[in-house]
Parts: sequence; C-alpha cells; structure tokens
Amino acid sequence: MGVARYIKDEKDRINDVILQSGIRVKPLYTEDDLKEAGFDYSKDLCNPGEYPFTRGIHRLGYRSREWTTRQYSGFGTPKETNERWKLLISQGQTGLNVAFDLPTQMGYDSDDPMAEGEVGRVGMAVDSLRDFEIAFKDIDMGKIGSGLTINAIASIMVAMYQATAEKYGFSKQQISCTPQNDILKEIVGRGAWIFPVEPAVRLIGDVIEYSVREMPRNNPVSVCGYHIREAGANPVQEIAYAIGIANAYIDEVLKRGLHIDDFVARFSFNLDVFGNLWEQVAKFRAARKLWAKNIKEKYGAKNEKSMFLRGIFGGGGGGLTKEQPENNIVRSAYYALAAALSGAQTTALCSYDEAYTIPTPHSALISLRTLQLLMEEVGLRDTVDPLAGSYFIETLTKQMEEKIVEEIKKIDRLGGMVKAISAGYIQKEVARQAYEFEKGVQYGEFIKVGVNKYSGGEQGEVELHEYSDESAKEQIKGLKELKRTRDNREVARTLKELEKATKEKKNVMPYLVDCCKAYATVGEMTGVFRDIFGEFVEPSIF
Repeated sequence: MGVARYIKDEKDRINDVILQSGIRVKPLYTEDDLKEAGFDYSKDLCNPGEYPFTRGIHRLGYRSREWTTRQYSGFGTPKETNERWKLLISQGQTGLNVAFDLPTQMGYDSDDPMAEGEVGRVGMAVDSLRDFEIAFKDIDMGKIGSGLTINAIASIMVAMYQATAEKYGFSKQQISCTPQNDILKEIVGRGAWIFPVEPAVRLIGDVIEYSVREMPRNNPVSVCGYHIREAGANPVQEIAYAIGIANAYIDEVLKRGLHIDDFVARFSFNLDVFGNLWEQVAKFRAARKLWAKNIKEKYGAKNEKSMFLRGIFGGGGGGLTKEQPENNIVRSAYYALAAALSGAQTTALCSYDEAYTIPTPHSALISLRTLQLLMEEVGLRDTVDPLAGSYFIETLTKQMEEKIVEEIKKIDRLGGMVKAISAGYIQKEVARQAYEFEKGVQYGEFIKVGVNKYSGGEQGEVELHEYSDESAKEQIKGLKELKRTRDNREVARTLKELEKATKEKKNVMPYLVDCCKAYATVGEMTGVFRDIFGEFVEPSIF
C-alpha cells in the first residue's frame, strides 16, 4: 500500500520507517512497548462492542453480519444509471452509492449554460423528481439503502429521495439514505460548494433535524475525512479534521434544542483507505475510540449507540495510478483487506480504471468480487478484530490516538473547525502536505510501484468510457419536455413557499419535498437559496 518513507543503507537494508503520520516504526515490538505507551486493556481496548469500541462497535463483528458493499456508481442519464445499479445488485451488491454529475452537484440544471459539456460526465444528471423516478425504478427502496454523494444541495436530494420513495409506495419511515451532506470538507478538499459557511451549515442542520423527526432510518450526514485525505492531509489530520467537522454540525443541531442522544447515533463517516496497511488499521481503531470519548465526555451522551463511529471505509482513489493500471486491482484488494481488518461496517473500492475513466461494468464487478472474496474465501469474517493484542498494532494505535488528540487541540486553539476553515488554515495545511507528498513521489522518497520504481514492462490497456453528447442532449430534451408539461403554477407556488420559509429561517425540508413533488427543478430550488444566501468566496490561503 506504500506511503511511508523508508530509509535504507547501501545494501538495501531498512534502517528506518517513517509513516505519513510522523510515527517511526521500530523493527521489533514487545510487551515493553505497550508498557511504555501506557496501554491499559480496560481503558484502551476492552471487548468488541464495549466502550470505547476500539475493537469495533458490534460484539460479534462480521460473524453476525457481513459488511455492506456499496460501490460508487452513476453516469450519464438516469436510465443508464438504473441499468448499472441493477447489474450490481444482481451480482450481490447490498447498497447503492449514487454519483451525481458536476452540474447537479453545483445546483445547475442540464440546460444551464454553466452545465455545457459536463452533463452526465462524472455522474448521473439529475434535474427533477422525474430523473429520480427513472433512476430508482424497480429498486426496492424499503430494503436497499442509498448513499447520496452530494453536499451543497444535499437537502434537495434528500427531499427528492423521499418524494420518489413515496411515489413508489415506500413511506418516509421505511427508507434509508445517507447523503454526504458535508460542506465543510468540500471547502477544504473538493471545491463543490455554493453557499457561504453559515447558511450552508444551517442547511445541514435542517437535514439532520428533519431526519430525526420524520425519517428515522436516515443517516443525515456522512462526515468525509476521505476527501480531505485524498486532497493531501495525512492520516492523523484526516481523523482530527473529521471529528472537528462533525462537532461543528453537532453544535448547530444542539442550538435547536435537541439532545445529543436524539440525533448523533445517525451520524456516519466516510474515511479513506490509502497508505500503509498498519497505519490504516491503527487509524481506524484510534478513530473509533476518540469518537466515543468525544461524544461521551464532551457532549454528555448516555446512549452507547450514540458513541458508535459508523461509516464507510474504502475507496483509496488517491493510491491508484495511471501507470500499469492492472496493479490497481492488487492495490484495491489490500485496501479492502485494511478496511476489513479495521472493522468497517460498509466498504467500497475505487475500480482499477478510475484513474482514467468511469468504471466499466467489468472493472466495477472486479471491485465487488474483491470484497466478496474477502468475505467468502479468505476468512475475514472468522473472528472479531484479529489483530487485537499485537504489540505493534496496540502500540501504533496508542501513538495514533495521541497524535490525533494533539491535532484536535490545535484546531480548538484556533476557535474550532468552522473558524479554522473560514480563515483558510485547514486548506493551507492540506495544500502544503499535498505538495510535499507529490514532491516525495517525484524524488522517490515515497515509492509507487510502476511509477517511480519497477516502471518497466508492458502497460495494460484500459477501456475508456466515452462521454456521450447524445446522452446529454437526451437529458436536456427531457428537461424541456418536463417544464412544458408540468403544472407551472404549482411550481411557482411551492418555490414561493420555499423562499418564504428560507427567509424566516424555518426548516426548509418540508418545503423542498413539496417543490420536488411539483417537479420544480434542482436549478430552480437552488436558485432560491442562491438569491437569499449568496455564494461562498474562498479565502486567500497563500
């Protein structure tokens, strides 16, 4: 998996190993290392399913239930996406993870000039409820949960998901969706923001509050350390920043009069598997422990389920290479192994061709089969936390914990995550480290097989997913037909009600559901928010 610095002598013997987190790995670990680290079984480890959940949140781990497989998928039109979802479900996938195209993520309709050339390119184009109706046709929304990889307009997509489910006969109490809904990480790591920080966080609060009251199976936010890690953060910062961001959303909801135990059990996390195998395992174990302590000690939770760090561990896109792309199949298998050894509840893998293109059906199935092989053949469901008690792993977990706590304290000294992001501090740290890592790859300090070492031999070919102008034209044609045939008076009425509710600082979710049912478009609903909130201006960080 790489991403550690190896200091060698002239005979290629390893003298020193420095992980990305800054931890030095010793050549040998014994019981003395645990004593030196202050390891205490009852405080640091305990049994699986017991506080502080270092060993996992379920007593029997995968013996009681396999992890959910949820491959990221969506492209072109809703019809094309529906076909891909049905293929994956027919092959054993147990959840959906919806990819949206860039115009949808940014709140633009497919016929907007800003969308030209991007409709359906990197995900599914969604303009209205009609698109969701096509995409989820014949999908059992009462049994299959869906991740919605959307942030700035997550509120709109959750409303649309509810409206679609109800149209197909599923009540809002039955359905389960997990919108990403993490705008702070967008500002740090991706850039798909629209609104200023304060109203953007308010919309996240609306989704959380509405889910608590109306959609009890929803996981209303998925805090994404994943994207911050892929943007350049080290593993320590990935967890520290994710916890800080989650706390910002908690604080927003607590202001509304809810108790921590009313809602935080439905929080989930999206964390990255990319880097040194042992460092990844220690990172996830430390993250579970620190999240539990954070919720119990900082926020006073009483319900143990509130203290569970739940989420999807996977992906690893930052570790994949264009060079020798078939090596990515092997890399992804090790990423999947790390996720399983770490106790992931849900996992998904980037397919081997994703450094080039949208995954083909062939490559998507290889990723799915990789996860299934681990479950069915390799033995990853045999016992809970098989690495527990290792002198190395337990020492490394303690060291990771200490470093994460140190990073969290830095953020607290800056006034919390919202202030640190608004001032550009987090963005600057991530950008600096991305530069340092890339420089390290170029100079051979970090080894990438097939890139800066063992780069000879044949280059495997990748089948490209060609962008379809015809699909984009079909999408725009359908949108125009929708605008012509819908009840435009009802659309205008619901949009006016949304505008009024937004200005009065009411929870916008019921109004968005009404807009969706009237077939208001994504661009029209986002336009209401844009007019009232304005747009975010990125701080200068250099």
